[in-house]
Amino acid sequence: MATSPTDRRQARAVRLGPRSLTALALVSAVGVAGFGWPFLAPPGSQIGAHAQDAPWLFAGLLVLLVAVVAAAISESGLGPKAVAMLGVLAATGAALRPIGAGTAGIEPMFFLMVLSGRVLGPGFGFVLGSVTMFASALLTGGVGPWLPFQMLAMGWFAMGAGLLPGPDRLRGRTELAMLAGYGFLAAFAYGTVMNMAGWPFMSALASNVAFDPHAPLAANLARFVAYCVATSLGWDLGRALVTVVLTLVLGPAVLRALRRATRRAAFETPVTFEPPRQ
Repeated sequence: MATSPTDRRQARAVRLGPRSLTALALVSAVGVAGFGWPFLAPPGSQIGAHAQDAPWLFAGLLVLLVAVVAAAISESGLGPKAVAMLGVLAATGAALRPIGAGTAGIEPMFFLMVLSGRVLGPGFGFVLGSVTMFASALLTGGVGPWLPFQMLAMGWFAMGAGLLPGPDRLRGRTELAMLAGYGFLAAFAYGTVMNMAGWPFMSALASNVAFDPHAPLAANLARFVAYCVATSLGWDLGRALVTVVLTLVLGPAVLRALRRATRRAAFETPVTFEPPRQ
């Protein structure tokens, strides 16, 4: 049976309204500063003297992330079905993360974030990515000053999948290839961004790839690239390949299941009550 355009259209479980957009923009701006301050601060500035305090200062991002989630949920008027789907997907992603424990980049949760963000939109994707990372940290005991950075990076990762073109028209192998390509590149981007969160706190005396607050921008960029190659390239490549393989193999079934569940849940359909018949 042919599928009508109405059935093929995706329902957005979380729409980004004005308050949500403002909160998301604020979080992202602080996040860019939190991740990229080594490249934004001039050489020899006093910011470098407080490098060891930065993780705790930027841990305040967690409060802003919670505000984004609260604003998105309250403004969009989510019903219990959408909240339930958010909980199920976040719990599934949190359960998938410890499977590989990060070994050689075997992290299957990333492909689920890509597919969920694609089907349910950028707003839902950002909320799902940050909530999933928070839940997985509680599950694995990985709570620390790095958690807000992980939540923000994963939120960006899943939100980007929701911003890919053709959400209502593109299907089949073309869509899978696009999602696999995005997952491959975004897996490297996630690893690179998280490297930026930890790299400045290495002692410059301990390694020639550590951040040097007195070095010019070009020198620190070269140090950072060398740091990424030496410490995380293998893990990032493993994460990217696992994401591509799972997207191509399991993607069709997961996409169909997510789209079917979204249509049946009808998140955006207003609830109405009919008067009893006389």
